[in-house]
Amino acid sequence: MLKRLFALSGIMLIGLLAAADEGMWLLPLLKKYNLQEMKQMGYTLDANYIYSETEASLKDAVVRFGRGCTAEFISYQGLLLTNHHCGYSSIQQHSSVEHDYLKNGFWAQTMADEIPTPGLTVTVLVRMEDVTPLMLRNVRDTMDMFQRDRSMASTRDSLVKAATADTKYVAEVKSFYDDNVYYLMVYDVFRDVRMVGAPPSAIGKFGGETDNWMYPRHTGDFSLFRVYANKNNESAEYSPDNVPYKPKKALTVSIGGYDEGDFAMIMGNPGSTNRYMTSWEVKQTIDVRNKALAEVRGVKLAVWKKHMNASPAVRIKYAAKYAQSSNYWKNSIGQSLALQKLGVVKTKQKEEQAFTDWISEKKERYLKYKDVLPTIERSNNALTPIQVVQYYGTETFFRGMEIMSFGNRYARLRHALERKDTAALNLYKKQAEQKLEDSWFKDYDMPTDRETAKALIKFFKENLPDSVHPPLYQTIAKDFKGDIDAFVDKMYATSFLTDYNRWKEFLKNPSLKKLDADLGYTTTESTQSWIHRDMLHAIRFNAEFGKGMQEYTEGRLEMLNGAPSYPDANMTMRLTYGSVKGYSPRDGVAYNYYTTLKGVIEKDNQASDEFAVPERLRRLYEMGAYAPYANKKGELPVAFITNNDITGGNSGSPVMNKKGHLIGCAFDGNWEALSGDIAFEKEKQRSINVDIRYILYIIDKYAGCTRLLDEMQIVRD
Repeated sequence: MLKRLFALSGIMLIGLLAAADEGMWLLPLLKKYNLQEMKQMGYTLDANYIYSETEASLKDAVVRFGRGCTAEFISYQGLLLTNHHCGYSSIQQHSSVEHDYLKNGFWAQTMADEIPTPGLTVTVLVRMEDVTPLMLRNVRDTMDMFQRDRSMASTRDSLVKAATADTKYVAEVKSFYDDNVYYLMVYDVFRDVRMVGAPPSAIGKFGGETDNWMYPRHTGDFSLFRVYANKNNESAEYSPDNVPYKPKKALTVSIGGYDEGDFAMIMGNPGSTNRYMTSWEVKQTIDVRNKALAEVRGVKLAVWKKHMNASPAVRIKYAAKYAQSSNYWKNSIGQSLALQKLGVVKTKQKEEQAFTDWISEKKERYLKYKDVLPTIERSNNALTPIQVVQYYGTETFFRGMEIMSFGNRYARLRHALERKDTAALNLYKKQAEQKLEDSWFKDYDMPTDRETAKALIKFFKENLPDSVHPPLYQTIAKDFKGDIDAFVDKMYATSFLTDYNRWKEFLKNPSLKKLDADLGYTTTESTQSWIHRDMLHAIRFNAEFGKGMQEYTEGRLEMLNGAPSYPDANMTMRLTYGSVKGYSPRDGVAYNYYTTLKGVIEKDNQASDEFAVPERLRRLYEMGAYAPYANKKGELPVAFITNNDITGGNSGSPVMNKKGHLIGCAFDGNWEALSGDIAFEKEKQRSINVDIRYILYIIDKYAGCTRLLDEMQIVRD
């Protein structure tokens, strides 16, 4: 990791080398690439403390929570800390009008009160191994991406099989650096996870959408869960006989605080970045993907919010869905603004010119890489009109209208009916009934979805040309005289996809005739066919694009000549390190590196569902007894910022000090640097973290759940 751009053969490399505080680094390579700089910045331990396959290390304490977050063990009884927004769907899952844990919070006063959460998993990394030579041993430069993948398929399967033989582990081979490097990842997956504690949303989501992606921040974004195992301390399905899991490593909790400039590291599972993206892709991200997401979700969320405000039952049903959808609605808006403001397209063009200059220096380079950028440009331009249909179509019809999201699940049933496969049909019916009775209709409101469908179908008609309209518009014109409302009312009044009793009746004796007579199903099927009408072209151009990107990244790595670099995030465990640091978002404005409970009270607005401070928290503030959680000034810290490099998937990640002790829990990025998934912005990019002292204060003084504190190893350092 260098603090300046790396010069090679007189060419300045832009965007590949990380300045200090940038980088999502692979754990096994820390000793080689990062440890010296980490120690210079204040880190006091060795690389084995973070990653070791032979002794307990941080990799054993930091886990993947569910499908897309991070959590960390904070006791040797399996107690997990993650974000409130990571636990939000589980909190919603257990909530009802009678037991509204979203509104009122939840605290298990004994282990017997901890609530099993079906479907929630915790994934612990066992080991990771570089298997690049094995994966690429039969690959040739003349292969396209299809041939390349087929060549590696059997090797991938054999590696996974060997890694999991005679174990309960699962494994996968993950690609890094655009298919130039491969690691085997071995995991232990725990399926008995129970909800332990969560503050009310007035604390855990304080600031709501207004403060989302913003700083200064005053959100107590945390929740607590516990992993259970069998009596041999092994991963197991839920059983009342299971006992709290004893992890190999649990984090020590520090209430000693921090000062600006102190070393800070974050470990977790960042989901996806595109730092190797080209200028053409950046343009497409702004003009197509983000535009579609922002426009369509804006329409949908407005309808959902209206119905949620009108009904407590609908509010609970749609709480998690709304939060998830709105999060990246706002992100897409902020990302486009940041990409444009920071001139990222021009930066990428400079990178491409540097690459072109570099390959021109030597004949063999030129012959090898001369077609790379033209291939990327050509395939990207060919994909753009296809992606307009796919992004707008998917957001409108399959992510926007729940009737189609549900209807899209019936391809397997249709296949079984067409083949007259009785065994497959019976299995489908059994699985569907078990799954859907507990999930789909529990969190579905037909009037909300119906009004959403009307708004979205009208939006698509008014904002996209007739040439890309799906067949449903022909049905509306022909059978409903162009009346969208009449079409939607008929579909929702008759389809088995919108009513639990109709669905149950259909499932008793499903048939092709009934499927083809159902307006909701036939509309879903025709829309799915429409959205995939150019799939063969998309597959072809995606293959060309993938080959181009693989070779472009290969060449850029060759330019580095062995200098440290990091791969894009792909939901594998990484470490990022930097320091506690404020920032200036614009001229004349400076943000302090931490916020306090005083700021929570200053934002209080009882007329707002986003800023209404709970009365109990206000009383505690007025008492002012913050010991032992106060900082040196006697304040109660709530949030703080570091210049660590994080993205989605890092939510819930532990923020640790120079001794590896827990000082906070990462939960957000900042508005001014939402370009970060594509281009790291050194001066402004920040990780927003909830202070561990605020978390402990809420558990202790607000909830009175001191039994949880007794499990932790709490130090002041």
